[in-house]
Amino acid sequence: MGHDVARALERIAPRDERYEHEETWHDNNGHSHVRASLIGPSLALRIVEGRIPLGTWQQVVLVDSDTQSRSRAVHVSVVGV
Repeated sequence: MGHDVARALERIAPRDERYEHEETWHDNNGHSHVRASLIGPSLALRIVEGRIPLGTWQQVVLVDSDTQSRSRAVHVSVVGV
């Protein structure tokens, strides 16, 4: 599944395309910003009986399209009723 998503994102925002972002900031990750804006920065999930109710083939994934390695942090907030 991850490979399919990566291929789809490559078709939508190819790495070798020209991006205004790169012209402005002189880096090579314009495609990363386009991809991040399409995917979004967060996800809200329900917890039912202590578990996230995902289907058989569903999973939660973190997508990082940046062109260089960086430290990342995942923040989890649990809101109860």
